[in-house]
Amino acid sequence: MVQEHEEFYRFVPKARPQKTWYKVEGVHVDVSKSDSKKVVLHSVSWKTSGLFRCEVSAEAPSFASAQSEARMEVILLPEDDPVITGVEMQYEIGDEINLNCTSGKGHPAPVLHWYINEQQIQSPEALVHYPVEQYPQGLMSSTLGLRFTLSNQHFRGGSMRVKCVASIAPILYRSDKESVLQTQSIPIKDMREALLLVKGSAPTIPRLSVVTMLLLFRLSRQLSLT
Repeated sequence: MVQEHEEFYRFVPKARPQKTWYKVEGVHVDVSKSDSKKVVLHSVSWKTSGLFRCEVSAEAPSFASAQSEARMEVILLPEDDPVITGVEMQYEIGDEINLNCTSGKGHPAPVLHWYINEQQIQSPEALVHYPVEQYPQGLMSSTLGLRFTLSNQHFRGGSMRVKCVASIAPILYRSDKESVLQTQSIPIKDMREALLLVKGSAPTIPRLSVVTMLLLFRLSRQLSLT
């Protein structure tokens, strides 16, 4: 058996011993479980990943041979879920969204995807790709940014669900993180006016009157908006 052009295991039926193994970084043969038909490895790490080739040779006089190869990838799954940063408490239509999603550490680097209301974002203009972060022991993490301008079509019932999904060979590992972005029931400008009304009236107007004025103010704003 050969890994990346380095032989690490040989089985010869007529030889004594029949099994011979060689030291190759990242490849540790379990000799007791290996034979003429299979090779069992233990203590695999990301360094075990690579192209493996099996060669079979006949003895004299033909010396005929055959070989087959396949790639093996050792996966180290992240222990942490992806993290979304840059989320504000509330948003208005027309606001610029600037979010980043960072995966947990794994090997190979996790692949990230953004979703808005369960629809995957594929537009290159909305996605910002960052270099993969390298850590000791071959671990890596990925970061993917999301940039776009909010519009009415993004919201359903006053909220928008933004989700980031990290995966490594999706059949084996998939993890997601979701954030719910809310629109404001009262625009920022109107909220500031309401707060100024309360602050300016409190010293001279009874508390009940201030509350009444605030409610009337909000009602008038809602009527004007409709």
